[in-house]
Amino acid sequence: MAAPKRKTDMGPPHYDQMLHPVVKANYGKWKYHENVKPGVLLHVSESGAKLYTVRAASSRLVSIENIRDMCNLADKYCDGFLRYTSRNNVEFMTDKEANVDPLIKDLAAIGIPVGGTGASISNIVHTQGWVHCHSSATDASGVVKATMDELIGYFTSMTLPAHLRIAVACCLNMCGAVHCSDIAILGIHRTPPTIDHSRLGNMCEIPTTVASCPKAAIRPAMVDGKQSVEVVEDLCMYCGNCYTVCPAMPIANPLNDGISIWVGGKVSNSRSKPMFSKLAIPYIPNNPPRWPEVTSAVKNIVEVYASDAKKYERVGEWIERIGWPQFFSKTGLEFTKYHIDDFTLASSTYNSSTQIKF
Repeated sequence: MAAPKRKTDMGPPHYDQMLHPVVKANYGKWKYHENVKPGVLLHVSESGAKLYTVRAASSRLVSIENIRDMCNLADKYCDGFLRYTSRNNVEFMTDKEANVDPLIKDLAAIGIPVGGTGASISNIVHTQGWVHCHSSATDASGVVKATMDELIGYFTSMTLPAHLRIAVACCLNMCGAVHCSDIAILGIHRTPPTIDHSRLGNMCEIPTTVASCPKAAIRPAMVDGKQSVEVVEDLCMYCGNCYTVCPAMPIANPLNDGISIWVGGKVSNSRSKPMFSKLAIPYIPNNPPRWPEVTSAVKNIVEVYASDAKKYERVGEWIERIGWPQFFSKTGLEFTKYHIDDFTLASSTYNSSTQIKF
């Protein structure tokens, strides 16, 4: 029995309307795919049909002119078929091999690099940053631009031991994938929110503000005869969630906000189970517009990994093989008290074996 026809006037059109004809004709019937060269994939179906995909870099925030440029190239070489990936890459799809190199040439002419496939660094997935987010501790777009300028050679080649995923989140609410990326750049607040008692009673609902804190660090209080709140600093984890519901409790602090670096996460269960990212550098001060300390630290980790890891080994798997002491030794990073997990249930994660790699 045929599936019932989808009837709705809500939401986006059904995705199958947007599929390339080769994809639609061979849906679920792909035989294999291969990396032709950096940024170019070839999918071959059981019927022998071929589809080439050219992956181009893109920023997360783009202009109308940029979108038009991409669409014009898709019309010229790909019968109008392209897609934006979750990592903000632009993928052009064509069944004509002769169109691949001219497309790459035209992309280069407007300053768009091609790459991010195979054993390379794909585009960095990131959050809003200072452009939009009210609780950000650092910028996202600026940090990504500065970092990828340093790592562009790893985007346009396939010379790494395995594919490497980098993520940026501008605060620990992390609407980016920093909890499960090979290398993660995370903005951090280090001070509790500042309370404007003169405005809080008029701008915020006190019960909602109290309930917004995941650590129960916010308590009702009377200040100068007015109903307000207080923050128990020992409980505060500087997440900024209270500022989301109460504009009278801003958490941004230009002097103390900064960036931390995390490593070793992955979603894939190939070769080993998925891993959470772990702390590598607890704090680097914000230094816009190019964040040289951050880009230098990330590039150092990437280069040490590239020279020391085995083929197909992800960053977390490489660290597990050599041991965390060797990771800090090889990268030259300082091990501090902030690397020791002091969460209530942290004891369950401690290595209780004598088999420790030094």
